Amino acid sequence: MNEDLEHLAARAAAGDQSVLPTILAAIRPQVQRRVAKFLPYHEDAEEAVQDTLLQVANKIQTFKGTGSFVGWVTVVATNQARQTYRSLKRRSIEQSAELLPESADPRTTSVIAGSRLDLLEALESLESSHPQLVQPLILRDLGSLTYAEIAVELNVPLGTVKARIHQARKAVAERLTVR
Repeated sequence: MNEDLEHLAARAAAGDQSVLPTILAAIRPQVQRRVAKFLPYHEDAEEAVQDTLLQVANKIQTFKGTGSFVGWVTVVATNQARQTYRSLKRRSIEQSAELLPESADPRTTSVIAGSRLDLLEALESLESSHPQLVQPLILRDLGSLTYAEIAVELNVPLGTVKARIHQARKAVAERLTVR
């Protein structure tokens, strides 16, 4: 299936729009899994899925084929999930403080949801201080790409990828353990 998808993506990137519905249907489950790793609530994740599929459809011509299409979709989905999170966070801050509970009710708050939000906060912090470390970490630990695939995707040497991932993991771990 990946070979077929890579071929279809190359056709779409070259301008063949007739293959887009097939591509979008094929990547939808992967995109859903990817954004669900960031966004704990189904409705939020679905918003990010729709935005990701729209981005893929609108930006397919930017796929150059230097890396895998799956890797490219991983980057798009991850970035869109993070953008959706930022938007949701901004909207919640804009809401009146009296509408929000003073603290989360532990009986209704998922431990998994909390850890995902902590990860998003850690990634936001990392991006503000060391933006070059975020993409390699996401591609490796959330996208499950190999180091070699990441090097190709980001067009950087393999050693640089390994170093950036190591630095990113260290920074995120520090952020997640400091409470």
